[in-house]
Order: sequence, then structure tokens, then C-alpha cells
Amino acid sequence: MQKGMVNGMRRRTVFVPVMATLLALWGSSALATDKEKNDPQQRTPAERHWQIGLTPSFSSGNFGTDTTSSFVYAPVSIRRLFRDGDVTVVIPFVSVTSNGAATLVGGQPTPAAGGGCFRNGGTEFRFDKPECVASLNAGQGVTTGQKETHSGLGDIILRGRYYIVEERDYVPLIALTARMKLPTASAGQGLGTGAFDHGYGVELSKLFGEKWIGFLDGGYNFIGDPDGRELRNQYWYDVGGGYYVTKRFLVSAYYEEYRSLVTDLVNIRDFFFAFNYKATDAWRFNGGVTVGVSNSAPDYALSLGTSYRF
Repeated sequence: MQKGMVNGMRRRTVFVPVMATLLALWGSSALATDKEKNDPQQRTPAERHWQIGLTPSFSSGNFGTDTTSSFVYAPVSIRRLFRDGDVTVVIPFVSVTSNGAATLVGGQPTPAAGGGCFRNGGTEFRFDKPECVASLNAGQGVTTGQKETHSGLGDIILRGRYYIVEERDYVPLIALTARMKLPTASAGQGLGTGAFDHGYGVELSKLFGEKWIGFLDGGYNFIGDPDGRELRNQYWYDVGGGYYVTKRFLVSAYYEEYRSLVTDLVNIRDFFFAFNYKATDAWRFNGGVTVGVSNSAPDYALSLGTSYRF
């Protein structure tokens, strides 16, 4: 009877978009968009009010399972720039190659409940794991153990930033941030959760002399619950520093941590190494490499992008 149940589920590959943890919230994420930090030297000239950008990324990892999943995330961002902040809409194209062990939340590769429900090369269902049996009984589907690639529109993200304190003397530049994730990605294909999320945070940056800059960011995300599952809300933070090789070329490094959305998985932790180059007042280029240091994080991720201000 159990075997028949599993075979019936395998005849229809349904990717379970229930998240176990979340990498990041918004554009400060290394994997989703350019890491345009709260940088006093990169504030927008008053005559340039709009920015359009594209920052594709590729990430890969096993996310605590025995199967490697890979993701392509190509977001087009449209930003309205103000004197005291900015508002951005991110419209992404995504491609997921996985057996359901991982999926995306707001563009971030994330372990999925059900992704570890098979062993022995995907031939044996894990009836010894209560969460797998619960997913099966709830009719949510489990993975077949075979990789498939699905592509399409990702979750559209709206985010904003407002500067509340300007940098002076020993006082850092401080900004409040907010974001909303609209569930436009297909949950059935493992491209998202199908649930609405929103989050809030704060960004701090401080120049030290003319060459060095420090960053400290943190926030809290309210996670929407997919059908049949309840996920924890999430805190996150990152801390790092940068060095201006020239006035237009910044290299930086960060340590990032994000709370797991379920109690039995470790937090996502990674190091992010980035560059930002201001070629002209209009054109900017950015890139980065992420190295995961916990088994819930991608093994690695690469991003490279550009933006144009007008």
C-alpha cells in the first residue's frame, strides 16, 4: 500500500515549494540583485532620478541533501531615486534545475521540505521522516528523485529605502528599508512558495578616512505560509567592510546569516565578496562571489551585472 502510494506520487512530479530557510530579503542580497549598500560616496546626483539594471546570477549546492540543485536568477530592476531614498521594482526570470530538494523564495535558492524524502538514489521513500509523510498525506506531492528544469517568471519584489540620518563626524549614515514579495512565481514548478512575504530592516554605513567603509545591516522578514505548512518568521544580518581602490572602484567583503524557517535546520551562513565600479555618473557595474559556510547555504554563487542611471 505504501509502495503504491509513492508510485502514484512519482507519476506526477510536483515540486514542493515549502521552504526550510531563506537566504536574504531584498537588494542587499548577494544572489538576487546588486549589493548596492548604504554608501555615502554613491549617493545619486539630483539630476538623475531613474535607474534600470540587470544582474544575473548562478548558484549551486546540495542544501543539506544528497542532491545538487542549481539556479539561474536574472532580475530586471527599475528604481526611482529621490534625495532621501529610493523605491525599486524587481521583475525576474528564473530557471531551477532540481529534484525538488531546493527552490526559490524571492529569488533566493532555499532548501525545500520534501526535498530529502527519497534516499538510495531516489528509489526509496523516507516513511521514517514525519515531515515527508505529512506532505504525502496532505496531497502536496513529493519529489521523484529525478532532476528536472523549470523556467519562468519569478516573484516580483517591491522594496524601498529612506535615509533618516546623514553621516557626520562619528555618526553613520542610517537608512530604513522595507520590501514586499509578490507571489507571481509558479509554486507547482518549484519557482516560489505561492505566498506573500514582507520585511523591514535598517542599514548603517560609515566612512573611515577616504578609503575604508564599514557596513552593518539587519532586518526581520514576515514569511507567508504555503498551503499545509507553517513557517517561522526570519531575522537576518550582515556585517562587512570595503576599500576604495579608487574613488570609483570599491571592493568589499561581508559575513551574512539568515535564520532557518524551520527548527530542525541550521541557519544559512555565507561570505560574500563583491566589487562595485562607477564607470560614469550614468553607468555602474557590479559583481560578486558567495561561498556558503553552512549546509543550508549554496556551495557557491556568482553574479555579474550593470545598471544605467538617467
